[in-house]
Amino acid sequence: MADPLISVAERLAPAFSHVAGRPCDPVVRPSERADAQANGALALAKELGVQPRDVAQKVLDAAGDLSDILASTEIAGPGFINLVFTDSFIAQQTADAMSSAQLGVRTSTDAHKIVVDYSAPNVAKEMHVGHLRSTVIGDALVRALSFVGHTVVRENHIGDWGTPFGMLIEHLIDLGEENAAHELGVGDLDGFYKQARGKFEGSDEFKTRARNRVVMLQGGDEETLALWRTLVKESTRYFNKVYSQLDVLLTDDDLMGESAYNDLLLPVVERLHTAGLLQESDGAEVVFPEGFTNRDNEPLPLIIRKGDGGYNYATSDLACVIDRVERIGARTLLYVVGSPQAQHLQMVEAVARMAGWLPENYVMNHVAFGSVLGSDRKMLKSRAGDTVKLASLLDEAVERATLAIAEKNPSMSHEDRAQVAHMIGIGAVKYSDLSTDRIKDYIFDWDRMLSFEGNTAPYLQYAHARICSIFRRAEIHRETVRSVVPTLADLKERALALRILRFDSATWEMIDTLSPHKMCTYLFDLASDFTSFYEHCSVLKAESEELKMSRLALCDATARVMEQGLALLGIRAPEQM
Repeated sequence: MADPLISVAERLAPAFSHVAGRPCDPVVRPSERADAQANGALALAKELGVQPRDVAQKVLDAAGDLSDILASTEIAGPGFINLVFTDSFIAQQTADAMSSAQLGVRTSTDAHKIVVDYSAPNVAKEMHVGHLRSTVIGDALVRALSFVGHTVVRENHIGDWGTPFGMLIEHLIDLGEENAAHELGVGDLDGFYKQARGKFEGSDEFKTRARNRVVMLQGGDEETLALWRTLVKESTRYFNKVYSQLDVLLTDDDLMGESAYNDLLLPVVERLHTAGLLQESDGAEVVFPEGFTNRDNEPLPLIIRKGDGGYNYATSDLACVIDRVERIGARTLLYVVGSPQAQHLQMVEAVARMAGWLPENYVMNHVAFGSVLGSDRKMLKSRAGDTVKLASLLDEAVERATLAIAEKNPSMSHEDRAQVAHMIGIGAVKYSDLSTDRIKDYIFDWDRMLSFEGNTAPYLQYAHARICSIFRRAEIHRETVRSVVPTLADLKERALALRILRFDSATWEMIDTLSPHKMCTYLFDLASDFTSFYEHCSVLKAESEELKMSRLALCDATARVMEQGLALLGIRAPEQM
């Protein structure tokens, strides 16, 4: 076990349980007054009706000899047990963590299949800054969940079906398939969509054609489906360019558009009817999940099939639940979707549980997030007042990073500069998003996100690159120090080792809360501790060869954790900057 807090909790748990007369959690947390603090005595004392300090003493008596891991224990305040680890224990735990492929991070004891629904752009529309958060948050969660052993199924639930496709296909026919494919291929999806919309609103003849085309599409007309496939294909090619630029894991294999669930929509209605859950309301077929009301405190319906026979988003989302649970075999469903969809997803979950499609031990979680704001604290817009296109934003990030690298390291080759600038520019955009509590809105600020100081990706990437440069100057391969058990002669070394060992807890905190900013906070603390260590502890000019190798081992451990932690966020760590 890499994290000392977990190790000591496991050692103290039997003592707490002995005093309680039942299984009892020691509640071990980090402490500013010691390495750790066991807080379980307070709650236990209240339960037993005795003094907390007496309970704490009984726990320590029952725990017996802990000298192999603890240098000292102290009962403080109202029964807190302060714990100080031995240097040898911290050093050995660090060496053990660095000898594992997981760098000390525990694999899941309940590994299972998880579906993560994220990104979800619309066919024939360009991805804009609003798609950024879903894509990078979802991608980070996929990486972290996979890292600890879960089987993760990525699903990109693109908007590729519905009434707008009547006008889009008719516009494609007007342009000619070859000309339309070229227009879409150069990435002007928004222009194509606006032209189609303009014709739909300005021509009754075109509007009639578009509506008839929707009927043909939904009826399975092969010629119409072929034209629809052209729209999807060209849009997907554009999406893939953005995903490649953004360095996320999504591929064509992850596409699960609304069209994929078309054949499941009628069975959703039939199964709800068989379960006795469908009711009629204003001509529509609906379900009334318990606990949801409108502004007038009347029961709020989830519309399954409209009065004209058309299906609603809820029908498609319920079909998704059925497919993900029954066909894919997932036990956890994560929806990385903006906060405004909260009530809709809550109602979908409630109906799925009422119908028995989502058993009690299955999880459906809405991974909600806020908006990206401009400096005026309003939705981020371009200078022309339009929604910011994601591809343009990413291009600008790389351009700005290129200028910053040229200024910082003018001797770097053009090829290396291009690679590093991409890592830094894209990393900066992603980290600025991920380092914010996802529930909150955040202000998009180029200067702050590309700064080499503060809690930013460039600062962390630079910390990693600086460690790599230490080994280049020493002309020592990093692998050669990985069998070294560090000697913690200085408090700064000790603090750094303890921080390295917190990687396990940081990873699991990110997963348990579905909050990537927890990992960002940890990595910033790790980089800060390394800077403090490096400024106070001479590495290459250490007093002895043994101490030099020990400190190099700590440097290597820091770099490996930094690189892996950034990788869980979908950010690359360059070796030079």
